Amino acid sequence: MVKKVVKTDKAPLPVGPYSQAIIYGNLVFVAGQISIDPATNTFVQGTIEEEARRVLDNIKAILEEAGSSMEQVLKTTVFLADIEDFGKFNQVYQHYFPSHPPARSCIQAGRLPKGMKVEVDVIAHL
Repeated sequence: MVKKVVKTDKAPLPVGPYSQAIIYGNLVFVAGQISIDPATNTFVQGTIEEEARRVLDNIKAILEEAGSSMEQVLKTTVFLADIEDFGKFNQVYQHYFPSHPPARSCIQAGRLPKGMKVEVDVIAHL
């Protein structure tokens, strides 16, 4: 199998030496996404709900570029700056995964890039 790099301008460009996503076989591995507006490439710092929507919209755009979708997500890993935001994050998250949500891990991270409140990565299938 050959790994394929996924790149779209509908999601933030990487801010380091990594790809937005990698396709390997029938799986898509999406790099951790934080709240960056792809139109301006600026950080969107707001409420946990605002940041979560931006993060999940970025993931959706990357998955679509890869030929997948939110419905094909198998696993998510969620990093919260404050675990007290768990309930508020879930209120946004459930709209992106309304039925048959993927497996998920959620932890409080010691510190996220640029003071963000949330980072999410996903594994999906094609």
